[in-house]
Amino acid sequence: MRLTSLSILNYKNIAEAELSFSPKLNCFIGGNGEGKTNVLDAIHFLSFCRSYSSSVDLLCVRHGCELMSLQGHYEHDDGRPEVIHCGLKVGQRDSQRQGGTKKVVRRGGKAYRRISEHIGLIPLVMVSPADQALVSGGSEERRRFMDMVVCQYDPAYTDALIRYNKALQQRNAMLKQEQEPDPDVMLLWEEQMAREADVIYERRSAYITELVPLFQQFYDEISGGQEQVELHYVSHLQRGPLLEQLTRDRFKDRAVGYSLHGVHKDDLEMLLGGYPVRREGSQGQSKTFLTSLKLAQFDFLSRTGARTTPLLLLDDIFDKLDARRVEQIVKLVSGERFGQIFITDTNRDHMDAILSAMGGDNRLFHVEKGAVGA
Repeated sequence: MRLTSLSILNYKNIAEAELSFSPKLNCFIGGNGEGKTNVLDAIHFLSFCRSYSSSVDLLCVRHGCELMSLQGHYEHDDGRPEVIHCGLKVGQRDSQRQGGTKKVVRRGGKAYRRISEHIGLIPLVMVSPADQALVSGGSEERRRFMDMVVCQYDPAYTDALIRYNKALQQRNAMLKQEQEPDPDVMLLWEEQMAREADVIYERRSAYITELVPLFQQFYDEISGGQEQVELHYVSHLQRGPLLEQLTRDRFKDRAVGYSLHGVHKDDLEMLLGGYPVRREGSQGQSKTFLTSLKLAQFDFLSRTGARTTPLLLLDDIFDKLDARRVEQIVKLVSGERFGQIFITDTNRDHMDAILSAMGGDNRLFHVEKGAVGA
C-alpha cells in the first residue's frame, strides 16, 4: 500500500496542506512542536479513524475551527487506486465533550455504515515517543497494542471485542446496582463475555506466539546480540474457563463494583535479562525494545490478512539511541522488506544518513509553525 497524496484541513496545528509523496521515503524535518508529528498523526487517522496520541476526536480539530478534513489518495500493491476521506465537525452544543463531534469516514465517496469496517484496509505501523507508555503505562496500553494489530487483519476479532466490551459494561452496571442483581440476567452477560473472551484470547495468543521470534530477531540486529529480551502474554484464561471464574467470584466483584476477571485484564510481560524492562532497562534499551516490537509488528502484518505492505511511520525514533543502534535501524528500514516510509526528526544529520543509505526516490519536507513545504 502506498499513500500518493494527502490533503489536510484544520488538523491540530496544520491549517491547510496539500502533499504529494515518494513511494519509498518521505522525511519531515523541523523543530519540536512545529507540526511534524501531526502530519504522521493525520496519516494514522486515515487508517484507524482516530488519532495515535489521543482518544478524544475533538482534540484533532484546530483551535477555533468547527471542522477538520483529511483526504488520502492511495495505491494498492497491484496498482488499484483508493480514496479515503475522514471528516470531523464540532457540534454547536456541548462542544467540549466527545459527544460534541460528528465523524464521517468515506471510501471512494461512500460513507461506511460502521467505521469499524474500515479498519484493516490500510495497514499501518507507527513508532513514536508515545510508545514509552507500553513499558511504563498500565496494562490497557499493552492490550491496545495487541488489539490494533489483530483488528487490522481479523474483522471477526474486532466484532468479538465490541461484543465483549458491551457485555462487560452491562455486567459492571449490574454489579454497581444497589439492589441484588437478577442472577439469570447476570448469567446471560457472563456467558456472552465467556464466548467472546475465548475468541479474543485465542487470537491474541496466536499473534504473540508468532510475534516473539520476529521481535527477538529485530532486537538482536539493533543491539548487536548483547542483550536477552522476552515477551510473555498473560491472561486469566490461562487459569481456566472464564465463565467459571465469573460465576465463582460474583460476590467479590459485587463488593468492588466491577469485573475482576476477563480478557480486559490481559497483559504483556516485557523482560530484559529476565527482569522487567520498566525497572532494569536504560532509556536506550527501552527505545530499542519498543522499536524492535513495532518492526516485528510490521513484518507480521505484511504477511498476514490482506498481505499488503503496511505504511511505516517513524516519529523521532533516534532520540536516546547511541550511534551504533541508529546505524543498525537505518540499515534495517532501508532494506527491501519495508515499503513506503514516513519519518520525522529534528536532526538533519540523521535524515542525511537515511537518505544516503536508502538512495533512490525520496522527498524531504520542512515543517514550521504548522506549515509543511517541500
